[in-house]
Amino acid sequence: MDRDLSSFFSGTHPLFKKNTLKYHDLRHSKMVVLATIRLFHGLHCNNIPVNNDTLTKGLLSAYFHDTGMLLQEGEKAKSGAEYMANHERRSVYFLEQYSILKNLDRKIVKDCAAIIQYTDLSVDPGAFSHHSEEVNLAGRVVGTADILAQMADRYYLEALPILYREIKKGGTGNFVSALDLMQHTMNFYHNIALKRLQITFADTSRSMQVHFRERYSIDRNLYTEYVNKNMQYLNKILQYCQADTGCIEQYLRRKPPAG
Repeated sequence: MDRDLSSFFSGTHPLFKKNTLKYHDLRHSKMVVLATIRLFHGLHCNNIPVNNDTLTKGLLSAYFHDTGMLLQEGEKAKSGAEYMANHERRSVYFLEQYSILKNLDRKIVKDCAAIIQYTDLSVDPGAFSHHSEEVNLAGRVVGTADILAQMADRYYLEALPILYREIKKGGTGNFVSALDLMQHTMNFYHNIALKRLQITFADTSRSMQVHFRERYSIDRNLYTEYVNKNMQYLNKILQYCQADTGCIEQYLRRKPPAG
């Protein structure tokens, strides 16, 4: 699947054209997959049953969750950013196409469609029609992984101006500048992300600490630690820069790797 994912974004797979987005890129998708694997491992080590079907559906959903922003031959859109709004539905559609090529069971695709919805920040999973506990568990894992993989990334703050350009190109959001998006990010973290991680996803993120303890003998949740560090540094930037957009370059000097 790793090879297929790389071919999706490189444009060498028959389903897709080469990705041109710099934030929602191959690197982001791989980080979400890695975080998903780590969470499942933590759950397993914490004696929470994770069978092969649950693992398969969770990983497939993680691999495909942002493919909805990829373009196909013949589409009129100039950028995948134009599909940012409601891209989850396109992701499910592309997974359906992929499942036909790979002869996957229709039940797997149906469950993955539900799991991918957990990554849609505009949707409350509690409002979904009833799903099995397997789907709920995988959804909580992938939804948690999507938030943590982004916000714990050591290049997360440097990537926010890149995300702003994608949002602007896609016509979503009402941000007037990268600094405006960064101010919103602080509000998003405190008012949306934390609630989603702790309540909506039943604090599934705690499984990260179990993973690092059992796998590396590090009894810490490195993801939440780095999210907190990023938010502390972001708060510092906002205090010093306020309305001066050009000021942020003084504080964001890392160069995100090409994905």
